[in-house]
Amino acid sequence: MIRSSALSLALGYVALGLTALVLFAAPLWYAWQVTIQDGRAEILQADAQRLTDIYKRDGAEAVKTFIDTRVSMQIAGERILLLTDASMHPLAGNLQGWPATVPQIPGNYTTTVNVGKHGDQQTLVHVATVGDYFLLVGRDNALFKPLQTRFWYGLSAAVAVLCIAGLLIGIITRRALMSRVHSIRQTVSAIIHGDLKHRLPTHLNEDELNTLSRTINGMLDQIELLVHGVRNVSNSIAHDLRTPLAELRSRLEELSLIRPSTEETYAEIDGAVADVDRVIRIFDALLRLAEIDAGMRRSGFVSLDVSDLAANAVEFYEPAAELKEIDLKVRCNGPLAVSGDPVLLAQALSNLIDNALKYAPQRGSIEVAVQRRDDLRAEISVSDNGPGIDDAEKTKVMQRFYRGDASRGTPGVGLGLSLVQAVAKLHGSALELRDNGPGLRVVMSVPIDTSGAAARETQPEVAPSSEAVAPPTLVSLP
Repeated sequence: MIRSSALSLALGYVALGLTALVLFAAPLWYAWQVTIQDGRAEILQADAQRLTDIYKRDGAEAVKTFIDTRVSMQIAGERILLLTDASMHPLAGNLQGWPATVPQIPGNYTTTVNVGKHGDQQTLVHVATVGDYFLLVGRDNALFKPLQTRFWYGLSAAVAVLCIAGLLIGIITRRALMSRVHSIRQTVSAIIHGDLKHRLPTHLNEDELNTLSRTINGMLDQIELLVHGVRNVSNSIAHDLRTPLAELRSRLEELSLIRPSTEETYAEIDGAVADVDRVIRIFDALLRLAEIDAGMRRSGFVSLDVSDLAANAVEFYEPAAELKEIDLKVRCNGPLAVSGDPVLLAQALSNLIDNALKYAPQRGSIEVAVQRRDDLRAEISVSDNGPGIDDAEKTKVMQRFYRGDASRGTPGVGLGLSLVQAVAKLHGSALELRDNGPGLRVVMSVPIDTSGAAARETQPEVAPSSEAVAPPTLVSLP
């Protein structure tokens, strides 16, 4: 239990409380002592001044009579009074003689005096001269000791209550924390054993553990998504590689069995090379995605004109658009310098235009637009008037190897939008799929270059690809 963080925290708070209590009591005690001491001195001076006034008004005999009367009326030992002549012979009062430790010089002194049957007592005395006489007026210091004792008792009780309360609170807090930690441990143990659907329990209150549980649950959601993504990617890779490899084996087996003519053999070899190229392009796309996800391509950021990049992409795809009688156009408001990776941006724009060409209808239209936004970013969008994507599938189509029902009959393996999304993320953006009414509008953004650099990097030639293009070779993934 001593090693419990809750109990250690409680003990720390107890120590802090004790320190605060001491810091509060110390000046209070000092103020008490000073106030009492000053009050006693003022009372003694007032008594001495009263006796002096009697002496001036009525003479020494009146002072002696007043002292004797006061001594007989008061509680024995409560007040010390002594009047002596010039030779220190006692004339009146309740002391047998002048205390040896008290000088005859006027002032305040603390000394021990013998008060008859009451014995010795610690006393504060005031010495004054009354004509040719010496006057000593004193008060017992023990008069306020009961108050001081109560003060220390109260302080000790406060310390005891603070310690007991701190320990009880520490024990209760430890039990509450251990209860929640136990539930967290059970959940984590289930997750360790492979059940990724478990989540840490949360409550309505927003305490520290609840906030931590929500954060960890968000992390577990992301981990579960990544694990399922890895599983899906592995299954998809195995499925998509199986087809070209099976075709390649079939071609080679057929060549081995029937041994056709030279012309047919070369045709089959060309088909086998195409199958191998499909496999290589899939791996190239995956490697490119891995580089982007790891941020390894940030070193390739330069200043470039994104309007010029969009114009080159549209010019490259114009022949393919003419074959489908599609109106492919670009809309820009002049040069716009951005900071980014020209190769990756060209690939991303190539994928978006190629996807639009796949799904745009005969005699349809595609628009590539570049515009400046108020947040110092350049917005790049590709719009078409095709069938679009259902809202339920908009988040799924950006998953790797995902192919919706509408894309089953089109070539590709489902990596195109994944690469575009990775490029957008690398440039501090997110790929957005919006309805175009009809059709789809895909939007990404790139930070505008505010450095004022006039030099522009030469743009790479945009290659047609529905997935990932490995420049400068012009290829298209199956």
